[in-house]
This record gives sequence, C-alpha cells and structure tokens, in this order.
Amino acid sequence: MSTDADDAPEFDQDAVDELVALADELYGQFDRGETPRVRIPTRSKSNVEYDEESGVWVYGDSESTRSAASVSGARKLLRLSYVLDFITNQIEENRSSTLRELYYLSESWGDAQFTSQDESDRLVEDLEIVSDVRRERFRMRPEEDGATVIGPARIREQTRRGEREIHCQEDVGEGGYQIPSDVDKIEFLEDDAEFVLAVETGGMRDRLVENGFDEDYGALVVHLKGQPARSTRRIIKRLHDERDLPVVVFTDADPWSYRIFGSVAYGSIKSAHLSKHLATPEAEYIGIQPQDIVDYDLPTDPLSDSDTNALENELEDPRFDTPYWREQIELQLDIDKKAEQQSLASRGLDFVTDTYLPERLEEMGVV
Repeated sequence: MSTDADDAPEFDQDAVDELVALADELYGQFDRGETPRVRIPTRSKSNVEYDEESGVWVYGDSESTRSAASVSGARKLLRLSYVLDFITNQIEENRSSTLRELYYLSESWGDAQFTSQDESDRLVEDLEIVSDVRRERFRMRPEEDGATVIGPARIREQTRRGEREIHCQEDVGEGGYQIPSDVDKIEFLEDDAEFVLAVETGGMRDRLVENGFDEDYGALVVHLKGQPARSTRRIIKRLHDERDLPVVVFTDADPWSYRIFGSVAYGSIKSAHLSKHLATPEAEYIGIQPQDIVDYDLPTDPLSDSDTNALENELEDPRFDTPYWREQIELQLDIDKKAEQQSLASRGLDFVTDTYLPERLEEMGVV
C-alpha cells in the first residue's frame, strides 16, 4: 500500500475548466458592454418535475436570472466571482474546505460578504447547477459526519497519503467504514457482497451487526442516519450501478421515513439537479410496512395530524403512485397507527434477522 504524498491525485482540470468558462462568460458580458447576468433553473417546488423515463426528480424549464441590473443582483454576482476564484484555487492546490469555512472566509470579502450560511450554501448549489459539476469536485465538504457501511465489501480509497485498501468487515470495528464526503475517490474491488441494505436508524443497524446479519447474508449494511446525506446516496447508487447489487431500504413505518426511501430511490426536490448522480430508482422498500403492523401486532403510536396530512400528500406524490404504495398508505390511514423499526423486538431480539428480513428478502427475490 502506497503512502507517498506524491501519489496524491492530480487536481480536477475538468472542474477548473467549467468554472473558468463561467467566469469568462461574465467577463465577456462586461467586455461587450452588457449587463452581467447568469441564468439558472428556478429552484422552487413548482419547477421540479418527476421524470417518468429516468424515475427521478429533475428541474423543469422555468429559469431565473441573477443580474447586475440591481444592487442585490450585483452583490450576488460579486459573491459569485469571489467563490469562483476561491474554489478554482482550492482545486488547483489539492485542498478542501467545509461549507461553514466558506461562509466565515467571506468576512474578508468586503461587500461580497455573506450575511448567512444559507446564502453561501445556496450559491455553491447554484454553481453546481450552472456548471454541471458536483460540489465534491469543488472539494467542498459538508459539516456532518459521514454515515457508515459494514459488510463484505473490499474497496480501494484514494487519500492525501496515497491509496489504501479496506475490507469493510475485516479491517473495521463494529462502527463500520465511514463513508467519505467524496465517494468517487472509492474503487470497488472484488468481494462477496450480495445486496445493499440501507437502514434508517442506528439502533437497528447495531442489531443487524450484532446478530451477524451482514456475514450470514452477504449484506452491505448502510446506516442512513435519518435523511441520508449526499455521500450516502452516492455510494448506494454506485454500488448498484457498478456492482449490480440490489438495493433495499429498511425504515420506520411513518410518512417521514417513506420520504427517506423516496430520496434514496427517486431523489429529493432540494437536490433535483443531482438526481442522476444520487438517486437509485431500482431501490425497493423492504419495511416496516403498515401491513406488518397488522400481521405482527406491533407496538404502535397513533398518527398525528401532521402524519395524516403527510400520508395524504404522499398519495398525490408521483414517487408513491404505485398499487403497492397506495395500498399500504391507505391501510395506514385506516388503522391510524405508525411503528418504529425497533418495534420488531417485541417478538424477540433475533426476530428481525431470523424471520422478518429473510422472509421479506425471499418474497422480493433478493435472496
């Protein structure tokens, strides 16, 4: 295994070229005596469409203009120019920074200073859209810790100290392998993985690992940590597309957890411009199902008013416009109950790994 710093990858010239092209376009507008402007898809719910062919959320045709014709517009373009310069230098120097650091860095930018991190985060997202380059290639990192994966996966990871090979069972503790912010630095090597099991809660993830489910079934157990981060969704998509591994998603039985499944399978409205990189339309929902609440008499809580409203909205959501989801959501509204993953423990700590998951996986044709 190499540890020579000289083995570090070259900077991403393609990403630099895209950013420089955007700066050149703004300069060209100045040079032609035009009012500088940038056009970008309108980032609103009304401009997000469900693409039937690809099965993911994408932006529609509506566009907005960032123009120097107003003081606020000119300030946005000024900030854009500073961020373009900062990110380009960062890529060329093989360095990285967090979104939070970018916000604080702007304090030295005079009139271009951001007034909130929401502004700086949004500008980075705008740059992703107009350049078609993901922020990971900008070398911009989020603040949150990465999720984890444990199972029979062997990977080669590119780090600042060179390459290293890791087996995600043999070379890690019970906490698993922490997914890096830039998943595209990972190469998947030959291994014995059979499928990906994406799990919402840490408690259930720990139960599966303690019971040896990953070893017994060749499962790559990915902890989603609630609403999954971009890196988590990216590694799931890559494992499916490049390793041809089935993906199943295991969450609580409530409308907010169904949306977690939706973000893995179809993408989210907030990151519609990244659906082709993050969403895995072939992912399937393994549970907990409302039908399970009835069949196994699981401990439950009543639906709140917001739960009921969310379920009714999901009946109108194209992501859930299938006979399966209509049946399950209508059943849940009828029984007026929701349940957590850990409610399966009411039938014994081994029930989830000895009975529930094996039976569901067999029904779905995964094992």
